[in-house]
Amino acid sequence: MKVYNLACPLEHHFEGWFASEADATQQQENGLLTCPICDSHEIVRLPSAPRIAKSSSREIAPVPAVEVTQESGNSMVLSGTEHANLQAQVQATVMKAMRDLMKKTEDVGHDFAEEARKIHYREAPERSIRGHATADETAELREEGIEVVSLPIFPALKDTLQ
Repeated sequence: MKVYNLACPLEHHFEGWFASEADATQQQENGLLTCPICDSHEIVRLPSAPRIAKSSSREIAPVPAVEVTQESGNSMVLSGTEHANLQAQVQATVMKAMRDLMKKTEDVGHDFAEEARKIHYREAPERSIRGHATADETAELREEGIEVVSLPIFPALKDTLQ
């Protein structure tokens, strides 16, 4: 079993598990390897190496720092490792929230605008729904006083995750 650290051009980091290196290469060449967040097929394998504990006096090169400016104008400096950890935590939190949202709402598909109106005007039972609506339909719903939140649904959430 080969486990590779992978990323897409938008820097979504994820793992890929493959039977062999040839299996990973074949899946990528056949367009089967995609980012679970944005569905990009432009996947690159990130460099990784097993960490082997050695009693050596060699020094490890310092990890470059990343400066993050907050809205208040204050800055904090994160090491490359801290930045990567923070990015992974944010990504995991967003994915968890989206999975929870998917579980707690009913998918009404392309009938979203029609169903939202029925619920608003008490022609259908009140419940949380999700679905597809055009920008014009969303604007019309808001003009009618119907609260609507537009969210992208990541490709990984459209199917059952393993």
